[in-house]
Amino acid sequence: MAFSLGPVGQIALNVADADRSEAFYADVLGLKKLFRFGGLVFFDCAGLRLLLDQQAGDAPKLGSPIYFRVADIGLARRELEGRGAAFEDQIHPVAPMEDHDLWMTFFRDPDANILALMMEAPKGWKASVGTPSPPT
Repeated sequence: MAFSLGPVGQIALNVADADRSEAFYADVLGLKKLFRFGGLVFFDCAGLRLLLDQQAGDAPKLGSPIYFRVADIGLARRELEGRGAAFEDQIHPVAPMEDHDLWMTFFRDPDANILALMMEAPKGWKASVGTPSPPT
């Protein structure tokens, strides 16, 4: 039998202040907190566990971007902006695929870790303020 890795089970981000980051990921992003142990805070991201790891001393080293898949990128962005997330760009296409287009928009958490919303949209879909996306 050939070896193969299973799905990713957990992603970790270094943070400077666990309390501040816990509030952002719970209250702004609306993720379900699983548990906390000291400076480690664990959230559920639809089956993928996110670990926020408070670092001592100097500013934490930034981790890899986290891309949150959404069904309606315009609605998701408006909701997060209403909760206090500040986006760095407009919703834009990043990759035309054979049967769909990939759209993204980027923002940061309190420790400047880059986060993104991503949507696989039907060919020809255009971002429009106030107009919900069609189902993918």
